[in-house]
Amino acid sequence: MTMLKPMTCMEAARACGGTFFGTKEEGERLIKGVSDDSRKIEEGWLFVALLGERSDGHSFISQVFEKKAICAVSMRELTDAPGPYILVDDTYKAMQDIAAYYRSLLTCKIVGITGSVGKTSTKEIIAAVLAEKYRTQKTEKNFNNELGVPRTLFTIDEEHEAAVVEMGISEFGEMDRLGKMVKPDVMVITNIGQSHLESLKTRDGILQAKTEVFSHMGKDSIAVLNGGDDKLAAISSVQGNAPCFFAKTKEEAEPGIQPTVYASDIKGLGLHGSDCVIHIGDKSISVHVPIPGEHMVLNAVSAAAVGNILGLSLEEIAKGLSKAQAMEGRGKLIDTGSYTLIDECYNANPASMKAAIDLLCYADTRKVAILGDMLNLGENSPALHKEIGTYGGEKEIDVLVFIGEMAKHMYEGAKEAGAKKLYYFEKKEDFLEEFPAILKPQDAVLLKASHGMAFEVILEQLQKTTV
Repeated sequence: MTMLKPMTCMEAARACGGTFFGTKEEGERLIKGVSDDSRKIEEGWLFVALLGERSDGHSFISQVFEKKAICAVSMRELTDAPGPYILVDDTYKAMQDIAAYYRSLLTCKIVGITGSVGKTSTKEIIAAVLAEKYRTQKTEKNFNNELGVPRTLFTIDEEHEAAVVEMGISEFGEMDRLGKMVKPDVMVITNIGQSHLESLKTRDGILQAKTEVFSHMGKDSIAVLNGGDDKLAAISSVQGNAPCFFAKTKEEAEPGIQPTVYASDIKGLGLHGSDCVIHIGDKSISVHVPIPGEHMVLNAVSAAAVGNILGLSLEEIAKGLSKAQAMEGRGKLIDTGSYTLIDECYNANPASMKAAIDLLCYADTRKVAILGDMLNLGENSPALHKEIGTYGGEKEIDVLVFIGEMAKHMYEGAKEAGAKKLYYFEKKEDFLEEFPAILKPQDAVLLKASHGMAFEVILEQLQKTTV
């Protein structure tokens, strides 16, 4: 990897307030890449030795110099150092500081994305759209935290003309630190929902935490906000600029909001996606969104808004949307020959649970929902789980399976709603022993739970099963 703008080892040291140990010549060498993973280090790269719960990066410093690393960042003085290094108090913060400095060297347009629900799917769709006009980089998987964001920034090289950076938080102050690194030219907020309530407490708290990024946006930047979200619709100005509001349809925008970008004539195609007309100002174009679920239309509309801001034509936007694909764990369809699996294993909160249940309802075969605990919902967790059970129980779903300690509240809600075919398992291992008697050939099977429930274990087993 060659960086977009030259950055020397000495510049990196200054950026993180560290002390450089090495010769003047070594300090003036150009860094070709940055990583905290010793396995990924290549010749000319800077290695950041992080101290983790399971491993200590400092123990790999000798190895990275054997791989011709150009320099290391260390929290410890290195006696008989195998190469030049930068001594800092905190390598984790140093990595962020160096990333912030590197961001200041970049000239490509950077789109930031945050929100309670839909960040990763929206990131994928926006990147697909921008790729029709620009060489585009994007966050890998969902590496969106204080470690993932600098990793993403360090992958933006001289070839890239645009980058889409996902930004996820769970506490106050975190978005401020992410914003300092990313400094987005365009900032998309998908919604303000119910997630990370243990630390952020309320939707107003979530709004406050998410919008910390605004202070790191420049005078020419623009916020792209969901005008169908009551909290976001109340924002009238970001750094002196009016937001660009989008909405799934014009009618779904909050009162008083005239969305710049919205959809109409939405036609659901079951698990094959949706067709719709997207309106941008006084222009419109027919598009196909291949990712299943009408909620993906909203994500497509936000992508169209970003594409329009960054100069794409309507035709380029429509072509990019037609190429968008779901990621693993985010609504990806898997046809095993025995079942059609809807992989929603990555994460879950009340809004995304309901959207996934709605998605399952598009299937034209027998429908089975396997739902697990939603984590980090705070004191309202039992009620929120019961609400999801009620929601699922009122839908035309043939079989509802609930797994986990909190999922018993889902079971209760579904039972009270009148659902007939219900199963509850405290552990997924119990379900794996019983599932051959529960599932039938050609079932459409939704798997949805928080990441900590490790539902990918169930997914892997079902993929291997032949019936």
